[in-house]
Order: sequence, then structure tokens, then C-alpha cells
Amino acid sequence: MEVVMADPLDAYSQIVSSVAAELLGKVALVRAGRGSGSAVVFTADGFLLTNAHVVGGSRAGTVAFADGSSGEFTVVGRDPLSDLAVIRAQVPTPEPARLGDSDELVVGQLVVAVGNPLGLTGSVTAGVVSGLGRSLPARSGSAVRLIEDVIQTDAALNPGNSGGALADARARVVGINTAVAGIGVGLAVPVNSTTRAIIAALIRDGRVRRAFLGLVTSPAPLPEQLRRRTGQAEALRVVEVVPGSPAERAGLRAGDVVLSAGRRPVGDAQSLQRLMFAEAIGRPLPITVYRNGALVDVIAEPVELSVQS
Repeated sequence: MEVVMADPLDAYSQIVSSVAAELLGKVALVRAGRGSGSAVVFTADGFLLTNAHVVGGSRAGTVAFADGSSGEFTVVGRDPLSDLAVIRAQVPTPEPARLGDSDELVVGQLVVAVGNPLGLTGSVTAGVVSGLGRSLPARSGSAVRLIEDVIQTDAALNPGNSGGALADARARVVGINTAVAGIGVGLAVPVNSTTRAIIAALIRDGRVRRAFLGLVTSPAPLPEQLRRRTGQAEALRVVEVVPGSPAERAGLRAGDVVLSAGRRPVGDAQSLQRLMFAEAIGRPLPITVYRNGALVDVIAEPVELSVQS
């Protein structure tokens, strides 16, 4: 009689343990100033991604990896308004983690958090995506911006997890853990096309130049007639126009519904924020809004967002 031994790990445990095996060596313990956190190796030549609040105002610090290697790092660039920073290790680093795309996530999906909470190197927790499309306020001096499409998870996060990886079942990094909002509520900055643009700017320039339009908006569903006409289900309703801003000078008003900007449909705040990088500064930006039953076209010219530390 043949005896079949049961697999000691169930399917859930197999996934979590395989993600842990893939990522534990690629997430470093970071110490900068008086604080500590985590960072994820994402290039073969020593660049790591972390939170801006982990490095704070420091220009350098130390990294330590699970294999026992350690050394110094320098801060390449930081962007408090996305809470992202890029650092570069001055010692050899492990193979880079693979970056995924948070836009593909669905609520209920399994995610694994890898980091160094409370200074405990190489800690792993697991949970699910509890919510998508959350917003997280970020501040730099007098400038305040909402980080859009923040990922909410119930994977346990603790101080020191910040800057660590939030990964999917294939060990692709889909978020950078950034905050604990309460018991069972962790938040992560999404890894998507906007994040990649920020990372590229930090490596290239050490900072992110942003365009300022001067609109405060909220998502708004479109009436059926307008849906058929535009092919859009949602747009952005203007809640407030900042006095003296490019939006006010262009004639935009509270109550307008922004349908497109730069000749691209605008369905959520992130689709507008994607346009607000250096390329848009000082350049005409065509905007179409729905106002009092009619489509109105205006031209705005964004200025550079002034960020003071």
C-alpha cells in the first residue's frame, strides 16, 4: 500500500513563503539620522526605493541586508509630495526586485508585506487588498497634495515597515508601505506609471518638478446623455478654483465638470495629476468642461508648483 504524504504547506502558505523567499534578501534595513525603515532594491546597480519620510532631511545613512552585508548609502532624490525617495547603496546589492503595476490590483487580492518593523530585519506579514483608490495627504512646507490611488491592506504593518515592499502573489512589488492608519489598516504608495515617472525624475534630477493648475476636484458620474456623447462614465467636478491660479485665469469655475485635459479624458484625480509634471509647466493646456448644459473649451497655462522645505 502506497502512503501519500500530504504537503506540509497549504496553498496560501506556499504563496506567502515563496514571495518571502524571493523578496527578503532584496529589502534592506535603512538607518538615516535617528530613524529607521526599509528600502527595496529595484535596479542592478544599487538603487533602492523607499519613503521620503524614512530618509527625512538626511543626505546619507546605512543599509543592511538579510545576508549580513551592510554599508553606506547616499540619497539620490526625495519627493515628500509622493512620499517616495531613491537612495543608492555604496556596497554591492542583491538582485533587484521586480516592480509590478498596482492598477491591476483588485479588492480581496492576496498581498505580502516585507520590511523591517521595529528594527527586526526580514519580517513578513500577509493579508489582502482591503481597498483601492484611497487618498493620503502629503505635505512639503506649505504645499499639500493628495497621494492618489493609495492601497489599503490588512497585512500587519508596524513602524519600520515604511519603505518596504507590498507584493502580489508573484512577488512583484505593487506598493511601497508608507503608513499605519489604525489596527488592521495599512497604507502603501502605489507602484504604477505615475510612480515610475517620479522615480525617473528623482534619478535624473534629484527632485520632481510639478505643474500647478489650481483646481480642487472630486469625482463625479456623468449623466447618461453625456456618457453617450463623450464615451466617459466619470469626470471631475470642480469644487474650488484657487484665486489667482492658472485655472482662474483660464476662466474655470466651481461647478464645472472637467471632461478632458491635454485632449485626454479625465475620469479621476490621478488622470489629471499625471499631466502635472515638468513637461506641462508654461505650456498651453487645452481643457474641456461641461457647464450649464454645454461643452466649454478653455486654455490654461500651468506654472511650476512652489515647494518650500
